[in-house]
Amino acid sequence: MIDQRQLDRKQAELEQLLEEKFGASSGDLQARMRRVGRRVPKRVRDAAGVIAGAQLQAGHPKLRFFVDGKAVNRAHATIRSHLKTIDVADRRKGAVLSVLGGVSFNLLLVLALLLGVLMWRGLL
Repeated sequence: MIDQRQLDRKQAELEQLLEEKFGASSGDLQARMRRVGRRVPKRVRDAAGVIAGAQLQAGHPKLRFFVDGKAVNRAHATIRSHLKTIDVADRRKGAVLSVLGGVSFNLLLVLALLLGVLMWRGLL
């Protein structure tokens, strides 16, 4: 069994990490994980579901005794370890390089088509 304060503290820590790493700043843990979506692995999303389910159970007076503390601690460790490894600056660099790569490919493709048309018309 895990008490409500520990669970709230763990959830608040994870919500703060999600805000720092992905900018998901509103809603509870489930809403933030939905907003993050597929940018995190499935095992992390499933672990967030475990914590959200435990939060619901802990709010009920009779069901709070059935909250599995070990599962909650394992889920918290899984999410925390994954979020700690994310480098925000590297994610931004990757996004910028991805956009630049796409633009440069499209420019090369247009240039090749232009040269092909010019050769076909006999201007080159």
